Amino acid sequence: MEIKITSLDNIHEAARQFITAMGDNTVFAFYGKMGAGKTTFIKAVCEELGVTDVINSPTFAIVNEYRSDKDGELIYHFDFYRIKKLEEVYDMGYEDYFYCGALCFIEWPELVEELLPGDAVKVCIEEQEDGSRTVRFDAE
Repeated sequence: MEIKITSLDNIHEAARQFITAMGDNTVFAFYGKMGAGKTTFIKAVCEELGVTDVINSPTFAIVNEYRSDKDGELIYHFDFYRIKKLEEVYDMGYEDYFYCGALCFIEWPELVEELLPGDAVKVCIEEQEDGSRTVRFDAE
């Protein structure tokens, strides 16, 4: 599937399209260059899922936990940008997160790719020349 984000004005519409297409999948690996809009898009998705907490990149914490005010659904937001060794991910107990059935949105998954569940959905966000973003993924 491909979703076009022409500007921040329609990012919430794009987030709703993404949520509709997520299916029963729970682990989403977001790929994209620095500044492509991964955090901004994840923030919009979380807001559309009913999270009212402050949503920001867990760059230093590695993982942020949110809860939907709509249905109490648990959402984990990871940022592995600062990971130096896989041992750090083992030490944080990544399996408890990735395999618990809660939604997991992962930034910089290429740094922990070998640890991702086989059914993780690869989401690619690319900035286009006109400043718009394209979100591509294949959720079944």
